[in-house]
Amino acid sequence: MTSAAPKTPMKRVGILFSGGPAPAANAVISAAASALRRAGCEVVGIRHGYGALQEYDAKTRPLVPEEDFHVLEDRDLWGLRHARGVLVGTGRANPGKPVKSALDMNDPGRTDGLRRVVEGLLSLDLDGLVSIGGDDTLRTANLLYLLQQKMPEGARRVRIVHVPKTIDNDYRGIDFTFGFFTAVDFMATELLNLRADAMATSSYYIVETMGRKAGWLAYGVAVAGEAHLVVGVEDVVGDLAVEERIVDPDGGLPRVETRLSLDRLTERVVDLIVAREKRGKRYGTVVLAEGLAELLPESLLKDVARDEHGHVSLGRVNLGRMIARDAAARYEARTGRAKKLTGVQLGYESRCAPPHAFDVLLGSQLGVGAKNALLDRGLDGHMVSVAGQLELRYVPFADLVNPATLKTEVRFIERGSDFHTLATQLGTRL
Repeated sequence: MTSAAPKTPMKRVGILFSGGPAPAANAVISAAASALRRAGCEVVGIRHGYGALQEYDAKTRPLVPEEDFHVLEDRDLWGLRHARGVLVGTGRANPGKPVKSALDMNDPGRTDGLRRVVEGLLSLDLDGLVSIGGDDTLRTANLLYLLQQKMPEGARRVRIVHVPKTIDNDYRGIDFTFGFFTAVDFMATELLNLRADAMATSSYYIVETMGRKAGWLAYGVAVAGEAHLVVGVEDVVGDLAVEERIVDPDGGLPRVETRLSLDRLTERVVDLIVAREKRGKRYGTVVLAEGLAELLPESLLKDVARDEHGHVSLGRVNLGRMIARDAAARYEARTGRAKKLTGVQLGYESRCAPPHAFDVLLGSQLGVGAKNALLDRGLDGHMVSVAGQLELRYVPFADLVNPATLKTEVRFIERGSDFHTLATQLGTRL
């Protein structure tokens, strides 16, 4: 367990949430704020992520009380632990977007947004910051940490600790992220409803779940929701994979990437329907991880909108509906019979669902861990984590971020692992 000698006493700490909402977000905020306040710290909730901070200018764009930040009081925390949503709001601003490598940290132009964030935090008289968010938010926290390491000796700094957040559960450095189990349960309940509908109507539902990079959510929902087939990004191997030559628009060397064979995925769904019909079963549900859409051929993605972090807007692709349409046509061509297949997207509904007790416990422990990291251990540039029976761990950013690219690495499901095998064994054997 990491330990460090406490540094300058902290009087004022900020809490910031960035990225998509997650169940138990308020448990983290409540526990962190309560623990900090009980230790004598004033706590400032920074509203809507890094949006206002990255635009900060002492003369032309100062931070506005109640609009950009709010000093948390007791009444803000009453009953907050189980509340839905995010008390301080969230946003997707990306102040470190221009930074593409470690070398860019020496470029004042590329680090201007990060510099504004640090100056904005200091304008609030903050000694520390609790950053809560996904891997992109961890990247931002690390960039802010690195930028401050380059400041002159004696310059005032804001110490930063990060709390991992994603319902996708694809985070390195922690076993499970808060909100994951709530999201799985919520979507699994929806899947069971669709399963009952499919049984009543002799039809199929192709359900696309959240999970941009890894298949944790898709596999969890498939197991708990009794799906008949699940396909995650980790399954794009063998006949589901095709090699595609990608031309660099900036003139660099072309590269070869593994992409999803839409044709083979469609064929696999039809194979499922036919196999189940031979066993007298004329209904079913299929779960697809939304991240499969990012592996579609480039020709299908080139005109799709992207967010501040460069991610494809997966909701606009609607992979579930695409597969449902193509599989219905192929099934009819193969059998001469029509079959109703419906594509459904699930995910947004789960992000602010009432948190389960486990996620409240996990979120609360992480919140208290943030206070311990800053005040008791004097840490800077660390992520708060837990292991075993919610035993706190503190992981240096350097262990989580690639030192050359400054990017975080996704935790995929290992093919052949017990978790992967669980979901594949419980599905229909083709």
